[in-house]
Amino acid sequence: MIRIAPDVKGKIVLAFFTINDTQCQAKNESLWEALTELAENYRRRFGSPAEANPFLQPARRLYRSIGLEPTKYRPSSEALLRRALQGKPFYQINSIVDCGNYCSLSYLLPIGLYDREKIQGTIDARMGKPGETYEGIGKGVKHAEGKLVLADELGPFGNPSADSQRTMVTLETTNILWVIFAPANYPRHELEEHLEFSVTTFLQFHPGTVGDRGIIE
Repeated sequence: MIRIAPDVKGKIVLAFFTINDTQCQAKNESLWEALTELAENYRRRFGSPAEANPFLQPARRLYRSIGLEPTKYRPSSEALLRRALQGKPFYQINSIVDCGNYCSLSYLLPIGLYDREKIQGTIDARMGKPGETYEGIGKGVKHAEGKLVLADELGPFGNPSADSQRTMVTLETTNILWVIFAPANYPRHELEEHLEFSVTTFLQFHPGTVGDRGIIE
């Protein structure tokens, strides 16, 4: 389902799973409470984003391995943690997005969530090509050149900082693709644990059947 292109081979590793026949909810109160509690736990643990720096290094290594400065293009997981530590509320979109935020904040790696019905053909993890863009979710046009992207036959549809409107998860989504982005030297047993945690957490709050899953390097 996902291929790692030669230009990022040996620099990144991806963990993924698919869910079939799920049901997205406008909001799941139990999940939202868990996400809020996790943010509060981080605020009690760290007085500032700087104190959390050691836990942000894996995601930052991912960005540096592909030539991006993570303080300029923040991994989505770091953006979530900074928001939590600053006491800012999370954006509440729908239950699947909330679940993704909860898991990403738990293990501090960026993830991508996609509606599989909106993806065309094989997916490539690669660097963006000159002139490539996509419409980001609530963020306008995203320039993909020189950035790690996931792309299908229609072009890029997401990266570890921002996903696209074209493949975004909505209340009508029933089949999803969940991708965890990590640097190539990330311990595989930990990535397996994150994958299992993500699947278990998703099914705790949503119906569905697990399809494909695995680690790609």
